[in-house]
Amino acid sequence: FLEAFESLLRFAENRTSSLFETAYRPMAKEAAEPVKELFTDISLYILGAETTVESAVLRFFDSLFPLVYSRLINPGITDLSEDYTECLRLTRQDINPFGRYSKNMVTELSKSLWASRMLSQALSLGIEVINTTEHAALTKECSKALVKMQYCPHCQGLTLIRPCVGYCLNVMRGCLASVSELDAQWREYISTLEYLTNEMAASHDLEIALMGIRNSINEAILHAQLNGPQLSATVDKVCGQPKQEGNLSSDNIVPVKEATEIQTFVMAHASLNNKRREFINYMKRSRTFYASIAERLCDGDLVMRDSSTCWNGEDVV
Repeated sequence: FLEAFESLLRFAENRTSSLFETAYRPMAKEAAEPVKELFTDISLYILGAETTVESAVLRFFDSLFPLVYSRLINPGITDLSEDYTECLRLTRQDINPFGRYSKNMVTELSKSLWASRMLSQALSLGIEVINTTEHAALTKECSKALVKMQYCPHCQGLTLIRPCVGYCLNVMRGCLASVSELDAQWREYISTLEYLTNEMAASHDLEIALMGIRNSINEAILHAQLNGPQLSATVDKVCGQPKQEGNLSSDNIVPVKEATEIQTFVMAHASLNNKRREFINYMKRSRTFYASIAERLCDGDLVMRDSSTCWNGEDVV
């Protein structure tokens, strides 16, 4: 799942970068770093870092506004000092140049990325539980009982006699009493995985949300360009007028068609939903794992299951 998350993020990042390279070339090179930071923040959020989707998205738009303002709205600006850039970043929070699109992007991403984050953390917890119980230490009493069950018949020359099923179950249940206590929590854990997986495949679809980043950014930039004169008037009052060459006009309003690319993207990752279904069906089969672990161990070649003779701990029966 983590590999799938990373694959989707890299795919969406590349597509977002291509938006600037094809539609907003004057700022493509400078926009590369903010785009990279945005998807790095998203990846860290999914992995459980102490951050929020809102802070990641708004930090991106803070970095984007100086570029949009100086390369698209006022392409004649020649002196983009650190102070002026910082003023533009801070002004973005007050004048909201990207309209509703920045907040919409926060809302849409928060829904799907939350489910992805919870599933990532849940899977990590599951691995931890399995690794811990896999190496659970045996008590002295358990070790003695296992030795008695497996090797005491050898003292009587009965090297081919295997333990009886009932005897094996008694020994294993005694040895694994502490592990079997995880049964109720494990069942609840599997139910949680099922819920999160269904959430990701339904209204909180990760692929669609990541796909929407490119379109949201495009719409936000178009909104800022269309409101360029009003934004310039406000910025001039707050940040002053920077040095400019001539009176260059902005002709970079380039609507980007998304429908075909969305279809391609969804088709490319349609198999992920199938993998989720396969995964959760597999996990549901392990719902009784800790309750039936003794039965699983007392199966197969370890015990005698038919009516043949077997070892009951004291004698052959």
